[in-house]
Amino acid sequence: MIVAPSLLAADFGNLQRDVEMVNHSVADWFHIDVMDGLFVPNISYGMPVVAAIGKYAQKPLDVHLMIVDPDRYIGVFAELGAAILSVHYETCTHLHRTLQAIKAEGMQAGVALNPHTPVSLLEDCIADIDVLLLMSVNPGFGGQTFIENTYKKVRQARTLIAQAGSKALIEIDGGVTTANAPELKAAGADAIVAGSFVFKSADPVATIAELKAI
Repeated sequence: MIVAPSLLAADFGNLQRDVEMVNHSVADWFHIDVMDGLFVPNISYGMPVVAAIGKYAQKPLDVHLMIVDPDRYIGVFAELGAAILSVHYETCTHLHRTLQAIKAEGMQAGVALNPHTPVSLLEDCIADIDVLLLMSVNPGFGGQTFIENTYKKVRQARTLIAQAGSKALIEIDGGVTTANAPELKAAGADAIVAGSFVFKSADPVATIAELKAI
């Protein structure tokens, strides 16, 4: 299981410390949530903070854009060192074009789906997707409760990927813990994002190790 701690739950007053903690853990990616206050009701952080994270991060940056018109910033996040750039299906009028633009910048292309958005809508472009990010909470805030319907969507996504011969990884974001991660893995998930569960735990390094061992 790929584990991607979400820095949205990190201590921003000690951001370098928390980045170094993830560096020294068995985590695989840094998950970076960029929110604009329009597509989602919250504002997180922008380019300067992502640049600061990238300065110290020793693992791939998994950047999740929860913003309107993400095409404007594809080149910018490539310059900031994003390895994976995920955009929301709900914000892309020309999704195929957006995916091609992300790949042209040398990044892996991800597509995120809100809890209400059916996996079937990606049937015509699943072969072009590197990471399918399923939101297991409504996007915009950390610390929310996991939506149980996610298990069904993971199974649907795994079937769609297999039928298309796609190599897309399935990533789950929102309310993931050691309690639900095993069932997510059994349903077909490849990667999990964990924010509050990691950073609010007594021993984040040990918590990451527990998630990684699932």
